Amino acid sequence: MSWRPTAALDALRRRAAMLAAAREFFAREGVLEVETPILSAAAVSDPQIESLATHVAGLTAPVYLCTSPEYAMKRLLAAGSGDIYQICKVFRDAERGRWHNPEFTMIEWYRLGFDDATLMDEVEALVRALLAPARVLGPAERLSYSAALQRHAGVDAFISTDHELRQAALRHEIDCDAELDRDALLDLLMGLIVGPRLGRDVPCFICDYPASQAALARLRPPASGRAAVAARFELYLDGLELANGFHELANPRELRARFDRDLAVRQARGQVQRPLDDNFLAAQEAGMPDCAGVALGFDRLVAIALAADRLADAMAFTIDNA
Repeated sequence: MSWRPTAALDALRRRAAMLAAAREFFAREGVLEVETPILSAAAVSDPQIESLATHVAGLTAPVYLCTSPEYAMKRLLAAGSGDIYQICKVFRDAERGRWHNPEFTMIEWYRLGFDDATLMDEVEALVRALLAPARVLGPAERLSYSAALQRHAGVDAFISTDHELRQAALRHEIDCDAELDRDALLDLLMGLIVGPRLGRDVPCFICDYPASQAALARLRPPASGRAAVAARFELYLDGLELANGFHELANPRELRARFDRDLAVRQARGQVQRPLDDNFLAAQEAGMPDCAGVALGFDRLVAIALAADRLADAMAFTIDNA
């Protein structure tokens, strides 16, 4: 193990310049920079995300390192903050590898009066600004979740059977666990087959996710003969997922129902049950403005700017030598 940083000093200078450029971008747009706590008495319910817990002297219950500043930032929105952004460290357990580190830097922001389509425009503008002048991007592609699965995996996300999804995985030499539910199968195809093929020529937004994968996005009313879809998008560039955004759900009853479904899934999978954020739920009851929000993985964007082939080249230190 070496004491030296994993990133070259020139890479860290480029990283610092990109951080400064991000703040300049939001200042021009009149978006307020905020800071929210890293530690919380509550954790996320999402079955795909695991929180890291720690203990504070004098408290009997554990506290959790934030996996995203989302809940606290939405409390600020409900309190009347207006447009806000944050650049912060976030923490996720069980995420370690070439493109993952348990501690990473996120840029998260919320825009009042935006929907997901409008926010995609701004995400594209920010990414373009941070990668310039070394890399000039062509106009981004916008591709529905369904079209992406059909193009790259040969299945329909809405009407293909679970057996057909498993067969698609096998065609790409991926052996599926027979116990995986439908959303887990779709995640497998998106993560291992579809995602790495996206954004290879120009940035690619994947939008209109299945309603079952809405997370905290609102649902779009179903078109004639079609299933309802989530007002959610993800951005890919060079085969890497960079951002995840929503036209934010503002219905407190539906929000609590989704949390309850998450907890049921976690229980069925044998995952740890974490306490829900009652302050966040109370803020939702008080009323949150119509807005769209997005979280962008800053370290991955730096790696792309450096043409690096691993996250460690974009960070001073990773968990392996911290």
